[in-house]
Amino acid sequence: MNKKQLALFLSKLSSFSSFSSSLEQYVLSSELAADILWTAFLQGDIEDKIVADLGCGPGILGIGALLLGAKKVFFVDIDSPALNDCRKNLKNVHGDYEIICSDVSSFSCPVDTVLMNPPFGVQVEHADRAFLERAFSLSSSVYSLHTIESETFLRRFSSEFGFSLVSARALDFPLKKTYSFHTKRIHFVSAGLFYFRKA
Repeated sequence: MNKKQLALFLSKLSSFSSFSSSLEQYVLSSELAADILWTAFLQGDIEDKIVADLGCGPGILGIGALLLGAKKVFFVDIDSPALNDCRKNLKNVHGDYEIICSDVSSFSCPVDTVLMNPPFGVQVEHADRAFLERAFSLSSSVYSLHTIESETFLRRFSSEFGFSLVSARALDFPLKKTYSFHTKRIHFVSAGLFYFRKA
């Protein structure tokens, strides 16, 4: 499967059946998800690896990891409706996986790689830190989306856990009008794909 085929498959997955603004749930586009997954795949961090999709929502990143040959994927989310959406999306996907309804801070299975699109901390300040702290405690390779302006903080924060920021690649994250406080049909956020590796 190449990157284009991956994006096509992911585009057919269902999104959230309902959204929670407090959890900052947004749709991750299939193209952006494929970009993240392909980056991790080329680094050797997916095929034959144990992967965790933290705050998985409907499971687009974890499902992509299974398609690219992950040994096992943990789908972790605190939101039951989102996990139901994830289960539906997994019906036609083969591979070893486990779905866990839990706050990410309670998930404790060691993994090779973490893929995640955590809350940016807009609704709940520093919400992304809990995701990063857990990811750094479980894995040696972490791929995570954050606002690109966070790079200086993320470089310093990751070093406190013995990680180095290998790369930070700017991405346009399209946020569709999802909540009542959104005024535009679509708004592009200057996000970044941050790749951390244990030093």
